[in-house]
Amino acid sequence: MKNIVISSLLFSINLFATDGYEVYKKNCMSCHVEIMQKGEALKNLKSMKAPPMVEVSSRLKENIIIKDDEDDIHRHLFILFVKDYITNPIIGKSMCNAGALERFGVMPSLEGKISNEEKQAVAEWLYDRYENVKFE
Repeated sequence: MKNIVISSLLFSINLFATDGYEVYKKNCMSCHVEIMQKGEALKNLKSMKAPPMVEVSSRLKENIIIKDDEDDIHRHLFILFVKDYITNPIIGKSMCNAGALERFGVMPSLEGKISNEEKQAVAEWLYDRYENVKFE
């Protein structure tokens, strides 16, 4: 009986968990294309509003450096950065290359438009979605 109650509780929690991809579609997709090869991005640069998400994820993973190369810690720091940057985007925190900043500028803040749960979900999605996916 105890196992049934615990299983039901876990199922309920998962049922109501925020889906990072849905948060991306609702809040990010209008500016950030989900996936695009580098050559295609360069061809379409003038019509793009922001870098593709695959490039965003790749740049962050490259620039968030830890000494012990522990994947869990790297993922945690990545998520913390994204959650903060979503509502506090400033040029001093940006990890975009100079050309991207010149072309797109700094993204607008989503302060008050996205919940902490949604920030967590989209940050996790951004890390996990592009695991072993290169922007090339």
